[in-house]
Amino acid sequence: MGIIRTDKWLEEDFSRPIKICERLKPYFNGKSTHEIYTLLLNFGMYRPSGNSSKNLSNMVDNKAWSLVHRLFQKYKDKWSGPDVPIFLFPLGQSGGIFMRQKEEQKAGVSFPDKMFLFLSDLKDSKEIEALLIHEYHHVCRLQALNKKMEDYTLLDSIVIEGLAEYTVLKNCGKEYLANWVRMYTDKELSIFWDKFIKEQLAKKKDERIHDQLLYGGGRIPKLLGYAAGYDIVGKFYEKNHYSTKLSFAIPATEYIK
Repeated sequence: MGIIRTDKWLEEDFSRPIKICERLKPYFNGKSTHEIYTLLLNFGMYRPSGNSSKNLSNMVDNKAWSLVHRLFQKYKDKWSGPDVPIFLFPLGQSGGIFMRQKEEQKAGVSFPDKMFLFLSDLKDSKEIEALLIHEYHHVCRLQALNKKMEDYTLLDSIVIEGLAEYTVLKNCGKEYLANWVRMYTDKELSIFWDKFIKEQLAKKKDERIHDQLLYGGGRIPKLLGYAAGYDIVGKFYEKNHYSTKLSFAIPATEYIK
């Protein structure tokens, strides 16, 4: 598994992303090509445009596929992690639900059995490393917990995000953290926790309020669940020993005791 040579797919069918998504159908249990493309668009997948064509050219020039292959091997060995397929595509002009950086240079989405990275012109390989670490930590934790997706709660989701970004801190340094970790002060997070999150932690992934609190929007502060998750995890590891491998399996409830 590891890196899938989507550069070859893009060379042939860049202007036909639906055609590309046909090749993804074996990885998505019965989803249609349109369902797959819509899902990926939400997380940063490109639409054909001059800008996304430029992103693809930059990925090729920067040898993104070879770099991600090396990084994946490094962390798969380091964490004794699962061997999953990784798909690289150009970043869209607007990055869907959220972007890791305000410059909108990268995004990603992970599943228990696969990972997608959406890239642009990233000359600093540490930026790509930070993204891979975040998304691959998701894969490792999802596999370790081995729960049905519909059984994940809001608490599970915010802890998953916090753990993944805390792992970026430990491996790449604070300068490579996503902007959402600094979006709110401790005082603001405390207020928001009591006002919005505290009574909703058991809400399941298929309930509307889950994503509203995770991503924000409307009266709910932007990316509140992400920011709260990083805050919870950081405070937990101020008092406890941090081990990446252990972090894959520690129940989310442990982080709020």
